[in-house]
Amino acid sequence: MRIGFDATAIPANRTGAGNYIFNLVQSLAQVDARNEYMIFAKPEHVGEFGIDQPNVHFTAVDLQSRPLRLAWEQVGLPLKLRQLGIDVLHSPHYTMPLPKTSKSVVTFCDMTFHLLPEMHSRSKQIFFKRMMHWSARHADKLIAISESTRRDVMRLLDVAPEQILSIPLAAGSEYRSLPAAQVAEVCARYDLTPGRYIAYVGVLEPRKNVPLLIEAYAALAAEFPDVPLVIAGKKGWMYDEIFQRLTALGIQERVRFLGYVPDADLTPLYNGARVFVYPSRYEGFGLPVLEAMQCGTPVITTNVSSMPEVAEDAALLVAPDDVAELTTALRRVLTDDTLARELGARGQARAATFSWQRCARETLQVYQSLV
Repeated sequence: MRIGFDATAIPANRTGAGNYIFNLVQSLAQVDARNEYMIFAKPEHVGEFGIDQPNVHFTAVDLQSRPLRLAWEQVGLPLKLRQLGIDVLHSPHYTMPLPKTSKSVVTFCDMTFHLLPEMHSRSKQIFFKRMMHWSARHADKLIAISESTRRDVMRLLDVAPEQILSIPLAAGSEYRSLPAAQVAEVCARYDLTPGRYIAYVGVLEPRKNVPLLIEAYAALAAEFPDVPLVIAGKKGWMYDEIFQRLTALGIQERVRFLGYVPDADLTPLYNGARVFVYPSRYEGFGLPVLEAMQCGTPVITTNVSSMPEVAEDAALLVAPDDVAELTTALRRVLTDDTLARELGARGQARAATFSWQRCARETLQVYQSLV
């Protein structure tokens, strides 16, 4: 087969869906030396993939904005697919070209545009809702990144069960337990003490529910004067409530915002946290939960959408609108060393059941089923 893969949706600073696309391309190259891959990617990402094998070819597409990328997807990409004789196109980010020149696979990473439309701009709501309906009707196969997302797609877009498969993601191999000295060195650069901070990693946007974490932390701040809340992640959209809540609660000096943290520092910061908290209201998969567990860090997350599916009994699960429940869970992990160790061990065992190679092999089976 000649397989086309549209990797142009990877942002400059990879998170969420960008990590899915990046890791899947790398893993497909590892598990499949037989089929030919044509990867379309932004110039700055071509070298980052680190793939040098004869059956994988890259086409650099210089797209500096989302509108340009979407326009290229609809006009430039179909022309390239015809020129290259592509048998199967994988569009891993919700949308596919309207002109259909080959068999097509589309990945739905989540259904927030339908379930939580108020958390997106009006233009994104209109575009993605319509294009996701188009993809659901015209793609030959759909992939969801969790069983929770698969159920949402079937229910909201009236997709037949046999039309969509659930293929889980994985944490990258870089997320692992590290020697104490290495953790301490990185923590020192951020003025943090290993084992004495609460961590959150993720884009600052409404769905991540960071204000709930801030309220729960405020209830504990006086009890744990030497345990700051550390928030790592770039500003996304509609994040003003986070800073308004901090001001209202008067804990601005206790919360550290690190911004986007480079990959080399993220694993040590996971390792150094006493507990990782991911209070999201909805996730298609929730990769940070798995990344923290793979590092052996105790995890608290919510009991909705895909998080229970990913974490199972390896994390403490709380309701996404219950400040008291999150406060209690935080206090338990901060004060109970035995519980913290047990959660860390269970998390690593749970994370070991996921792998990018499995994700790639199951995705390859989808391609093969179409040709």
